[in-house]
Amino acid sequence: MTVTSVDAAGLGRRRAMGLVTPALLLVTAFLVVPAVWTVYLGMTDYRLTGIQAANPQFVGLDNYRAALADPDFRNSLWLTLLFVLGSAVVGQTVAGFALAWTLRGVPRLVRGVVETLVLLAWILPSSIVAFLWVAYLSGDGGTLNALLHTTGTDWLLEHPMASIIVFNTWRGTAFSMLLFSAALGAVPPSQLESARLAGAGTFAQLRDVVLPHIRGHVLTNTLLISLWTFNDFSPYLLTAGGPNHASETLPVFIYNKALYGGQLGYGSAISFIMLVINLVIALFYVRLLRERR
Repeated sequence: MTVTSVDAAGLGRRRAMGLVTPALLLVTAFLVVPAVWTVYLGMTDYRLTGIQAANPQFVGLDNYRAALADPDFRNSLWLTLLFVLGSAVVGQTVAGFALAWTLRGVPRLVRGVVETLVLLAWILPSSIVAFLWVAYLSGDGGTLNALLHTTGTDWLLEHPMASIIVFNTWRGTAFSMLLFSAALGAVPPSQLESARLAGAGTFAQLRDVVLPHIRGHVLTNTLLISLWTFNDFSPYLLTAGGPNHASETLPVFIYNKALYGGQLGYGSAISFIMLVINLVIALFYVRLLRERR
């Protein structure tokens, strides 16, 4: 009697491959091929104009060496890490959890209004949100100056990194709030009630009951928003990387070099470095998730 291996759905290998093939073709066309092309361009001196545009030369790892020796690249990398730490790891995670925790005990109408307002900040197009924040932080009649009575302070010029960190925290908190709301709903109320009866305060409840239950959700949320923030281009809409590279995160730096400056080969090399950093961040969080299980 011959035993044949059949998948759980009973499709068989050929039918299963037939279903998977279109997805694999799309992944290859829109992810694999562009990634390979980017690696190739990163090893050339290809430019948008000039001789290198018509006849690019293979330069090997020269672009990568130039990037690692470029103080502007190192500055952009540092600013990007600061942007991720400030607006994603700390800002969105803390604000999202605080909103989710606070809204548990409020009336449904109030909770619905707050959640709607937070979601609006998330779903509005980046260009509209950026325009609103430019008007809010403007030194000439800006709303924030009117509230603080600090007439003439141009926040985007004098405090560019702080401005884009607060902007991104405000804009992206909705995702963390929704994820943590779902996670807190899975915490057994009986355990929280037992902790309260035992005399545990709010901090003790969070530390001993809530966080052990939602640790996986915290790491998953932090991974996703860290990757999104690391690759976010929206700071360009507020400051364009200025003044004097003071808020030039890596996506903005790549745009300025590759498209605005025409150095496609150099920009592609930096894009590949960004990809490697993204993989390192993802592997770090995945390892933490496995260790917590």
